[in-house]
Amino acid sequence: MAFIRYLSEAELGAEERVPDRDNILQIHGVHPAVMHQHYQLYLELMHRPGPLTRRQRETLAFRVSVLNQCHY
Repeated sequence: MAFIRYLSEAELGAEERVPDRDNILQIHGVHPAVMHQHYQLYLELMHRPGPLTRRQRETLAFRVSVLNQCHY
């Protein structure tokens, strides 16, 4: 497994932060512009209108995380 130093929220400027309660996007803190783009993609996929309900999207995301052995 590669080691990438995460930046804490305190190390980021207020304008560089995104709401990340689960610290999933934290790795992108080394490049705040990418973190913001990733967060916008997440919002688009999970929160905006689409063919699946929010519950269906969350269920799929959870299942994929389990299959990938993601522990967060």
